[in-house]
Amino acid sequence: MSKHPHEFRTSLLEENDGPGHNPTANPTMGEIIATRFSRRALLKGSLAVSAIAATVSPIALITADNARAEGGSAFTFAEVEAGIDENHHVAEGYDADVLLRWGDAVLADAPEFDPKNQTAEAQAKQFGYNNDYVGFIPIDGSATHGLLVVNHEYTNEHLMFPGIVTIAEGKVKVADADQKRVDIEMAAHGGTIVEIRKVDGKWQVVRDGKLNRRITAATEMELTGPVAGHDRVKTNADQTGTRVIGTVNNCAGGVTPWGTYIMAEENFHGYFIGELPAGHAEAANYERLGIPEGAYSWGQFYDRYDISKEPNEPNRFGWIVEVDVEDPTSAPKKRTALGRFKHEGAESIVAKDGRVVFYLGDDERFDYVYKFVTAGTYNPSDRAANMTLLDEGTLFVARFSEDGSFEWMPLVHGQGPLTAENGFDSQADVLIETRRAADLLGATKMDRPEDVQPNGVNGKVYVMLTNNTKRKDEQVDAANPRAKNAFGHIIELAEEGGDFTAAKGKWEVLLKCGDPAVAEVGATFSTGTSPNGWFGMPDNCAVDAAGRLWVSTDGNSPKATGRTDGLWAVDTEGAARATSKLFFRVPVGAELCGPLFTSDDETAFVAVQHPGDGGEDWEKFGRPSYYEDLSTRWPDFKDDMPVRPAVVAITRKGGGKIAV
Repeated sequence: MSKHPHEFRTSLLEENDGPGHNPTANPTMGEIIATRFSRRALLKGSLAVSAIAATVSPIALITADNARAEGGSAFTFAEVEAGIDENHHVAEGYDADVLLRWGDAVLADAPEFDPKNQTAEAQAKQFGYNNDYVGFIPIDGSATHGLLVVNHEYTNEHLMFPGIVTIAEGKVKVADADQKRVDIEMAAHGGTIVEIRKVDGKWQVVRDGKLNRRITAATEMELTGPVAGHDRVKTNADQTGTRVIGTVNNCAGGVTPWGTYIMAEENFHGYFIGELPAGHAEAANYERLGIPEGAYSWGQFYDRYDISKEPNEPNRFGWIVEVDVEDPTSAPKKRTALGRFKHEGAESIVAKDGRVVFYLGDDERFDYVYKFVTAGTYNPSDRAANMTLLDEGTLFVARFSEDGSFEWMPLVHGQGPLTAENGFDSQADVLIETRRAADLLGATKMDRPEDVQPNGVNGKVYVMLTNNTKRKDEQVDAANPRAKNAFGHIIELAEEGGDFTAAKGKWEVLLKCGDPAVAEVGATFSTGTSPNGWFGMPDNCAVDAAGRLWVSTDGNSPKATGRTDGLWAVDTEGAARATSKLFFRVPVGAELCGPLFTSDDETAFVAVQHPGDGGEDWEKFGRPSYYEDLSTRWPDFKDDMPVRPAVVAITRKGGGKIAV
């Protein structure tokens, strides 16, 4: 990840590939898991044959496999073969139809996509770049007619724009940006709201949908909650501290029970340049977040992205954004009560007492898992009454213990170390510096927590931990058990009493990812998982209406794993627990985001992000991929069209539920 905008910037910004910005001595999840597994590694779950052959007899392994076969997987489909090529692949008996591509019209008056003559004005009416989170908000309760909501995380200039790449000594160099290109990039960020309808078994975009909308890095937004109006979010352009221009790096997200769209701001540090004035009060705050990273050159044209000119502007990013999809003219709201960090997403569930619980991951090496519990309760018959629920509540951070327990610690001003003596004069300070507040509470340092998904069917919560190659041997703990953790793992939480608002609970490692055939990897897929079924780098996930877990991945590169990313079905119950099957795989260079299932389980929407990137990692192509020389031209496969990120709708041939 370059600090110089003119150099080739790949998708590494989203990976936070540095050592992390957590300076504390808080215990790491790896240390906690290692201790726990050393005590009870064979008491629960299933481990890879390579990891247990020395202590478990072959007869015991055969017995376990027979029991698993009798129990059976919750998923019935013919598994896709893992591999690498230019196209996408889905399980036999299913269709995977491209629904929306970068540049497709979203608004009725949008021009046709012309990649060689792009403008910001056109892009602001067209589907944005690098689609990540995908959500579906039914219209009149329908599973076949609704609003598709999609985040656009970031841009890859080398894949987007013609004529800006040169090759020097086998490396790609991207020409310095001008304001026109920056404006197009800003318009390609943000989110899309678009009406879709299923007609004769196939999904279609309703181009003239009255609720269709594009949200961009130039859309005016409102700060709400405890931080709104605070001095630390006031700027020259906004003396009130309540109005913000734009949202950036919207990774995963969510849909609330009351039907609003949640956009999570993740790696916002990459958009800022400049230096703070000497001795500025925000210096430590920004260092903890890696600000400024300087991956984008926007600050050369817009003062708000240059911290030497607008030193408070970064405090206005890193929030959860809520969008009222029923009012296309409404200002999206940055809900500050949910804390400020590198948000991956915000999936929610209604608890037994009617309060709503949001689970949040801070996607950086050695950072934390959070949840937010609303103060008010959800009213299913009064949407208007729910529209301010995210402005009041309690934010918690997780601490995991070696005995398999965990606790949620409240991030509340005046409690414990969160006092003026430690630089927190108000709840606004706690929320602006959520990471530092969590540091002081002794939260457990994790291996890149991404999606955190509650399961309303079995009452569990699943935490995707993508990887952490920077974790040293002395930093492993019970919940992050591997040093140089290249493949990541998944943790399963059980809140006490099945109550999602509980202050404590129990945890298990559902999976340690990677190839179970390589003993030193230490993967723990069940022995019923085929060579196609294992995966690394879990990122996003979904729980379908039947309560089954689906996992999408980011980082299964040709060089590292010999396969592309994709969507895997993962058993979490019974004898088949920890069995995984490959359902869909992406074209070379892409990662898979989303995923999302409609309420009838008859459609899975997935987002294919940055296809064609990193061509040098694929032996068949063997060189960097860029606009004029692409490793794939998915999904159009036309000489006059570049590679295009897109949302894909997966349905069963002839109709019916998926994987049953």
